[in-house]
Amino acid sequence: MTLQELKEQIDKLSTSDRLTLLSLIIESLQREHSDNLEPKQFDISDIHLQKYLDIDRVNVINQMRGFLKTDQPALTDSEVKTMLQQRLVEKYQDDLLS
Repeated sequence: MTLQELKEQIDKLSTSDRLTLLSLIIESLQREHSDNLEPKQFDISDIHLQKYLDIDRVNVINQMRGFLKTDQPALTDSEVKTMLQQRLVEKYQDDLLS
């Protein structure tokens, strides 16, 4: 599968599935990174590499923050409280009906 085909398939996924996929990709990268870590002596070239790793990390974090942005205004405290109350009612109704 080409990268373009993969992108087209990703666009067809639900938001929840895309977030799950993102999480799986991050976990995979973290595993790969931790597998590649080997104890070694400090080398002056590591400073140069670390600078780019830090910049890349900042870029990724900023990009992930962008995924969370929305055009809608933030919920008020009372709206959040109402949503939580509704969720609790639904949860315990489901438990009672089971």
